[in-house]
Amino acid sequence: MLTAMFLAALILITVHSQETEETITYTQCTDGYEWDPVRQRCKDIDECEIVPDACKGGMKCVNHYGGYLCLPRTAQIIVNEREEAAAESTSGRNNVIRRTPADPQRAPPNPTHQIQCAAGYEQSDHNVCQDIDECATGAHSCRADQVCVNLRGSFTCQCPPGYQKRGEQCVDIDECTLPPYCHHRCVNTPGSYYCQCNAGFQLASNNHTCVDINECDANNPCAQQCYNILGSFICQCNPGFELSSDRINCEDTDECRTSSYICQYQCVNEPGKFSCVCPEGYQVVGGRTCQDINECETTNECREDEICWNYHGGFRCYPRNPCQEPYVLTSENRCVCPVSNAICRELPYSVVYKYMSIRSDRTVPSDIFQIQATTIYPNTINTFRIKSGNENGEFYLRQTSAVSAMLVLVKSLSGPREHIVDLEMLTVNSLNYRTSSVLRLTIIVGPYAF
Repeated sequence: MLTAMFLAALILITVHSQETEETITYTQCTDGYEWDPVRQRCKDIDECEIVPDACKGGMKCVNHYGGYLCLPRTAQIIVNEREEAAAESTSGRNNVIRRTPADPQRAPPNPTHQIQCAAGYEQSDHNVCQDIDECATGAHSCRADQVCVNLRGSFTCQCPPGYQKRGEQCVDIDECTLPPYCHHRCVNTPGSYYCQCNAGFQLASNNHTCVDINECDANNPCAQQCYNILGSFICQCNPGFELSSDRINCEDTDECRTSSYICQYQCVNEPGKFSCVCPEGYQVVGGRTCQDINECETTNECREDEICWNYHGGFRCYPRNPCQEPYVLTSENRCVCPVSNAICRELPYSVVYKYMSIRSDRTVPSDIFQIQATTIYPNTINTFRIKSGNENGEFYLRQTSAVSAMLVLVKSLSGPREHIVDLEMLTVNSLNYRTSSVLRLTIIVGPYAF
């Protein structure tokens, strides 16, 4: 059983003077009590309310007279109310001031009441004991790196936030070594810390989490197209452009330089694109291919007595009647030498005019023209030969049947140029009948291989 029957002490002080003799008794409460000016006695201090974290380790604080106990939370406490009342009544006594006049003729002075305050308290203007704030007055003994915390009747020294006590010193707490406070990176500072994010991220409003920065919306760094990805971004270029070395700007792609076959004739580079052009006499087909323009159908500039012959890359005008004396025109492009004319006995009976066009640098050997007899006589033999126009050996005439032969190109020809080749067919029979006919073939070689 706890008792506090004799925890208060009375201190008697006798003061003598020449004029009067008076005895004043001061009351000072022992530790754990404080003076109650209303009830004029000492009363118990509840340390469980005023002492911060009075008990540690999960213990509970139990106040008792003149002190407190730290007990397990499962402990049962029995309080004797009579002893509690007795403790309060004996913890202090009212002071009685007796005054004995030295001179009976003089009136006694006005009584004076003065109280004695416990350590850490001081008398106020209202004659009560009030707490001294040692932290405000500077009457504490805390170090410069500590924080003073005022208590009732005393004070305590604590480390500022972000510091912990090690011995008598306050040392910085490295929050970055504790369970992760920061999403990406933690930077320790004296008494605190702050979080940083990796490139492409920014701190959220909680200053701990890192969220992706959409660079394409915030400040589009790309010259043309921007695509946001987690923590970064990717730049792309429009068709016809390519990323420069900085991966941000776009440079025109010179398609004409990438391939010599992109256009059939000539490639013209333009910003972001290219175009194909064709030489005179051709038109662009399908964006890249050159196709011959048939001027004989579009812009025929030949006279009425001429025929228009189109070839690859141009056209030419030839006379409608190519016959020369003594030949006469019998049908379109066919000239016959009359038998009645004696001169015709030494000349081919007929001359047929034909025109054809081939591309420049054509692959060889190549079959280019077939000659065939139009009239077949019984018991006759036909032979074919190149009569003229093959001085350089560009052609070869191969007989394919008794009535036909094939003209073969054996040397590549470059244009523009014109070749006139006479192909002769000789006809003989058993009666020693002999005749010949000539096909005058005009071959126009175009200026290009298309």
